[in-house]
Amino acid sequence: MAQPVFTPRVFSGIKPSGGLTLGNYLGAIKRFVDMQGSDFETIYCVVDMHAVTVWQDPADLRHATREVAAGYLAAGIDPEKSILFNQARVSAHAELGWLFNCVARVGWMNRMTQFKDKAGENAEGVSLGLYAYPSLMAADILLYHATHVPVGEDQKQHVELTRDIANKFNHDYKTDFFPQTEPVIEGPAMRVMNLRDGTKKMSKSGESDMERINMTDDADTIAKKFKKAKSDAEPLPETLEGLTDRPEARNLVNIYAALSDMTNAQVIAEYAGAGWGRFKPALADLAVEKLAPVSGEMARLMADPAEIDRLMARGAERANEIAQPILAKTFDIMGFVR
Repeated sequence: MAQPVFTPRVFSGIKPSGGLTLGNYLGAIKRFVDMQGSDFETIYCVVDMHAVTVWQDPADLRHATREVAAGYLAAGIDPEKSILFNQARVSAHAELGWLFNCVARVGWMNRMTQFKDKAGENAEGVSLGLYAYPSLMAADILLYHATHVPVGEDQKQHVELTRDIANKFNHDYKTDFFPQTEPVIEGPAMRVMNLRDGTKKMSKSGESDMERINMTDDADTIAKKFKKAKSDAEPLPETLEGLTDRPEARNLVNIYAALSDMTNAQVIAEYAGAGWGRFKPALADLAVEKLAPVSGEMARLMADPAEIDRLMARGAERANEIAQPILAKTFDIMGFVR
């Protein structure tokens, strides 16, 4: 039997909890923008249903959902070139998520390292949603027959689970309905680290605001944070190998490379032997040049939440046009009478 040909399609999403950081921008949104107008149909989502795996204040959730959408738009996501919406507007995500709960195996969920990290010692007290959310993530992707998902290294396991669910569904129902989605992992700053501790990932929930760049920070705040970022006593090395045991130095070089669209090697070649008194102000200036316009546009968009809602509603209509036939066919394959 000839294998089906799937439309090259990208799906990815960001969870609205805690605000967007530089890590979201460099590790995800900047890459999403770059993929627009390429060889893929691009679908980008605010995955608000994933946010409620832990309790959310309703007003905060509404604000955060619009803020992530504003971040997408301000960074360059074009709602005409891409489909942009929030997950809760497309009920097919929840419906396919339940069907995939019945395909995925408990053993697969037990191997998910992110659940162990998030649940910690309180695994018995967290929501069932936190345990099962990788199945919903698989539904997010396969609901659109997405062939590619841009992810960070820490999310690769979830794409592998998506492939396992697609394989088992196809095998159990003797079909080739769902594609084998490929993770897209690339770029110099896939893991943007903490500005105060280069061994930890930059996080929305860190203790100090100085350890992260928020996408809502103004130019003065961005510059101040980079100039005060932790470094070490040595100047920048002559080669990349010289960064091996220098996590803070490596992180700042990674960020410069990603913001400037240079390789890490090119950054080192330009700044070899430079002290931090030269490099950090240059990084601060570059960051302000690239990020301040984004934060300014986010502020403008957030002043008109009705327009953000209108754009997401239109995106949801377009998403539904793809999702509903795929969901309907899934029900038919599984034998539901409807």
